[in-house]
Amino acid sequence: MTRLLLFAALVACIGSVHAEDCPLAKAKQHVSAKTKPNTTSIVKTAASAGSFRTLLTLLIAADLDDALKGDGPFTVFAPTDEAFAKLPKGTVEKLLKEENRKQLVDVLKYHVVAGKVLAKDLVKAEKSKTLQGGSVVVAIIEGRVVINESKVLTSDVPADNGVIHIIDRVLLPSHQ
Repeated sequence: MTRLLLFAALVACIGSVHAEDCPLAKAKQHVSAKTKPNTTSIVKTAASAGSFRTLLTLLIAADLDDALKGDGPFTVFAPTDEAFAKLPKGTVEKLLKEENRKQLVDVLKYHVVAGKVLAKDLVKAEKSKTLQGGSVVVAIIEGRVVINESKVLTSDVPADNGVIHIIDRVLLPSHQ
């Protein structure tokens, strides 16, 4: 029951224009690797930032939130709420429909790499295989780390079970 209430509250936050309209969180700055100690899971770290309500809603809907609370380690390319807002209108709502669950799981797993991969190691590898099975391309463009076409806003945000790289666009597997 608690999980259902939490899910309903998170879904209500998706369309919020202002963070104060969301009953779950106040807006906060992106997590900074320099200010956040390595004391929580990837999910708790993302939740405490306040900028990942949509991502967390989708993780819960896909039943992947518990997996990212597990031992890991994982590397997560975490799109901000603003990144999800850049998707065509209705995309998030479409992904939340039960008949699109496999597509939702594929999109979310495309944002996760097994192991703890710091930005310097990502760039050296140039490609990383995701849990979805596809690969993301990593490059430095104009002095910024880029995953596919998404700019990394903040890299190497630590968590007990891995690392988060905050990105400005949702990554979509090639078949999406």
